[in-house]
Amino acid sequence: MNAEPCIELISVSKTFRDGGREVRALENIDLAARPGEFVTIIGPSGSGKSTLFNLITGLTQPDSGEIRIDGRPIGSRTGQVGYMPQRDLLLPWRTVLNNVILGPELDGRPKGPARREARALLPLFGLEGFENAYPDTLSGGMRQRAALLRTFLTGRDVLLLDEPFGALDALTRRELQRWLLDVWQRFQKTILFITHDVEEAVFLADRVLVFSARPGRITTVLPVDLPRPRQSISLLSADLRRLEAELIEALEAANGAADSG
Repeated sequence: MNAEPCIELISVSKTFRDGGREVRALENIDLAARPGEFVTIIGPSGSGKSTLFNLITGLTQPDSGEIRIDGRPIGSRTGQVGYMPQRDLLLPWRTVLNNVILGPELDGRPKGPARREARALLPLFGLEGFENAYPDTLSGGMRQRAALLRTFLTGRDVLLLDEPFGALDALTRRELQRWLLDVWQRFQKTILFITHDVEEAVFLADRVLVFSARPGRITTVLPVDLPRPRQSISLLSADLRRLEAELIEALEAANGAADSG
């Protein structure tokens, strides 16, 4: 794996104003991910994880610090990364095929090649035969697969996934976790993945970043030394449970380190 980071945050901080009151969302975030790395981010609600993604996408600007993609500061530019928010945000009046090619359309790329690429990937994403279906006819898991395909088709090397499986039932969630690892191993994208689930954080990641309560700070970086591919790892694996216990301890310590005010 290339040692040079493809995405890097250097001393990034962000404060919002709420009714005349300052709310510190993030403080001195230093983060780097290498090409093809899978990094999960976990922390309490309100710790600035989604704010972090908004900064990386360029939707919001940091108060201080710098964000770089492939060594270049992003400034106020958007569209440098692929981003999937918590909700799938599929357009109800568009078919699956027309939803997943939205990124290439917005980039001004020709529709023909985008449609061909999307059709070729439908089987891998479990959507073969559903290209003409509308979102309200799909299950929750299929909607998330479509939203992930739309994110992959942006063509970006760095993908931000904000709790994509949080609203799914346990069995569907486990199925999609294993499926996502298959897709990631095939395409070797760099993924930053927000979750509130300790097991999910460990199962997916090369490294887990632990955020404190507001203002969000990275208090622990937990390397995940489980072998890949992970799809066959038992949920009762002693190594998996050991790492989960370490992560829970780090989360408890991070909450204790939060500002009392």
